[in-house]
Amino acid sequence: MIASVRGKVAAVSLSTAIVEVGGVGIELLCTPNTLATLRTGEEAHLPTSLVVREDSLTLFGFTDTDERTLFELLQTASGVGPKLAQAMLAVLSPDGIRLAIAGEEAKTLTKVPGIGQKGAQRIILELKDRIGAPTGTASAPAPTAAAAPWRDQVTEALVGLGYNARDADKAVTAIEPEAGDQANISLLLRAALRTLSKA
Repeated sequence: MIASVRGKVAAVSLSTAIVEVGGVGIELLCTPNTLATLRTGEEAHLPTSLVVREDSLTLFGFTDTDERTLFELLQTASGVGPKLAQAMLAVLSPDGIRLAIAGEEAKTLTKVPGIGQKGAQRIILELKDRIGAPTGTASAPAPTAAAAPWRDQVTEALVGLGYNARDADKAVTAIEPEAGDQANISLLLRAALRTLSKA
């Protein structure tokens, strides 16, 4: 089990980061929120979760151990795999997920692409007694260094969550006035998802 990685960030793409550890570049799948905190060439320390499949080994990276713990807990619900758990963390904060499940707010969970009303109710039923209380310690993701790349990051994140490229592009254009000088990827992604849910 690889519990965490520490090293220099070699590259950051729209859905992954590569961290150099002991001369080896390790690829991590991360949410846009986590990627927004990373800078190429700078040191990073990311808690990780290794997902083993017959045909692949995939390492997921997180901003903190709270996100990783929740990622692993969400997968104990039937029908929730690593990609859906990661999508939930991309759309909602860890405490947002806890509040939705504890408060039986299925509508909040259905904002996540891939979760319908029945799926949300099943997740609530299976995790309500185990999700725990909100921690209140989640830190806001850092804004990206430049405003320009945010469009690509948000568009790619939406496509990764299951939306087609045209709809994703329309949603990104709709929220452009909200971007300002320093784009916060996490907030913009949530704004784009709200736009798509209204469409």
